[in-house]
This record gives sequence, structure tokens and C-alpha cells, in this order.
Amino acid sequence: MQTEQIKELVIDALDDMKAQNITVLDVRGRTSVTDWMIIANGTSSRHVNAVAGNVEEKAKHAGLRPNGTEGRAASDWVLIDLIDVVVHVMTEQARHFYDLERLWGEPGNSGQKDA
Repeated sequence: MQTEQIKELVIDALDDMKAQNITVLDVRGRTSVTDWMIIANGTSSRHVNAVAGNVEEKAKHAGLRPNGTEGRAASDWVLIDLIDVVVHVMTEQARHFYDLERLWGEPGNSGQKDA
């Protein structure tokens, strides 16, 4: 599966579960870990867990095997590593605290996708 298809699959899975504030960050050339980061909010820990579960399910159904998933126990921030695309599903509080957009985003370009 091509990277663009993986990004679309993830965005669709996030949209399906009503994730909020979906942001796509192009991190190519800034890290060797991944090419894209997709960040989204859940409204609660339970919602974060459900959204992340839907992303994992859709990825597996498409034949993708996540390289790893972290944060399921706490569920205020779940990371799903799909190699070329890393997905962060967070509560609003965790997202504000860690501010990944500031760390990884390009100045003047938030990369935000209207969801």
C-alpha cells in the first residue's frame, strides 16, 4: 500500500469515529522514524481508545500490520506506528501539553485538515 493510501485510510478511520482536529504533518527530512504524523483528538480516554482501535482495525483489514502500538493502558495518548505514517490519538489535554504540532510542524503551516 502506498503512503498516500495509508494516510487516507487513517484519516477515514479517524473520521468514522468522530475524531476531532485531525492534523497531518509532513516530517520527511526532519526524522528518519517516519514520513508523516497524523494527530487527532478524542473527547475522553474511552473515545481515544475507541478511535485508536478503529485505526488499527482498518489498517489490519487493509493488510497493514502496525509496527507497534503504545499507550493503550492509559488511553490519554495512543500511538500507532504504521512505518511511513505514525498516528497519535490524544485527549485534548494531552495534545495541548505535548504540543506535537509545535515540535514537528513547519512554521506558518499547521498542516491541519478540516475534519
